[in-house]
Amino acid sequence: MNDLENHNNESFEDLLNESFVTLRSGEIVKGTVINVTDTEVMVNLGYKSDGIISKAEFSNDPNISLKDAVKIGEEIEVYIIRVNDNEGIIELSKKKVDLQNGWDVIQKAYEEEKVITGKVIEAVKGGIIAINNEVRIFIPASLLGSRYIQDLNQFLGKNIDFKIVEFDKRRRKVIGDRKQVVVEERKNKREEIFSNLEIGDTVTGKVSNITGFGAFIDLGGVDGLVHSSELSWKRINKPSDILKIGQEVEARVIQIDKENEKISLSMKREEDNPWKNIEEKYPIGSIVKGKVVRMVPFGAFVELEEGLDALIHISQIANKHVANAEDELKLGEIVEAKVIEIDENQKKISLSIKQIDKENELPKE
Repeated sequence: MNDLENHNNESFEDLLNESFVTLRSGEIVKGTVINVTDTEVMVNLGYKSDGIISKAEFSNDPNISLKDAVKIGEEIEVYIIRVNDNEGIIELSKKKVDLQNGWDVIQKAYEEEKVITGKVIEAVKGGIIAINNEVRIFIPASLLGSRYIQDLNQFLGKNIDFKIVEFDKRRRKVIGDRKQVVVEERKNKREEIFSNLEIGDTVTGKVSNITGFGAFIDLGGVDGLVHSSELSWKRINKPSDILKIGQEVEARVIQIDKENEKISLSMKREEDNPWKNIEEKYPIGSIVKGKVVRMVPFGAFVELEEGLDALIHISQIANKHVANAEDELKLGEIVEAKVIEIDENQKKISLSIKQIDKENELPKE
């Protein structure tokens, strides 16, 4: 190769190098995305080597999908972590750029007491970590809701609203409060519910608490009580036999106390009401069969169908003096009896075995 060729080659290389931008660690520059994989983003910076953003340097969200977050051809700002010309490596960070802007956003939200949204990325001891504009925000378990929340993992991957209640950029300490937002939302929802709710309305909610006397249903701002007697037409021993916490149920509003903010509900469906057309199903004088389900000092109760019991008074058990119902009847026994009285208002049916026995003793003509 002669001197002229060497000079031309050197000039071309010099010109090519001069056409590239100069990059230094710590700078923030703009580049164009030229490739995206599951683990990294490649960016053209107008330099002789392309830059690489690892997934960990793209976002603080470990579950982020790079292919969803950025597209080829998109222009983005990046922070230069390291330039290694010998290896042809340029390490970049997008989250450092976002974080610089993020601190300003979070500080403004803190000063203005604004509600912001963050994605929950971790459940840690005593609370959760959410991110907003790459800023990590700790929300204590005590500030997550209006009630104590035991399972913090339920928030993972979800976007939640909260306020910033403590901000210290120097110490990189930010604390959020979701409880304020939840309480305010429930207050607004409660006012809306009591303004629009009417007796007879059908509502849907989730079981929030179960007690010995009934179940509380969260209607999205206020709890309604389903008393044990309104859980079912069928006989139940305790509410927890048919309901569980978190279960979604449908109920009917039967009473509203706006002054004390109380709502009474019923889960009994009218179409399942065993008392519907009772006199047609069990006319007076008809003979019915039922199972003895309960003994009382004054007689025995017989189940005619689920949710419908009738009383055989002790005086109507036999054609003789009966001191105790247990002397003549046994729990679970199937008996035949005559319907002698129906009081639909009091929800009472009276039966008699005695009258059937008397009729059977009469001589046939």
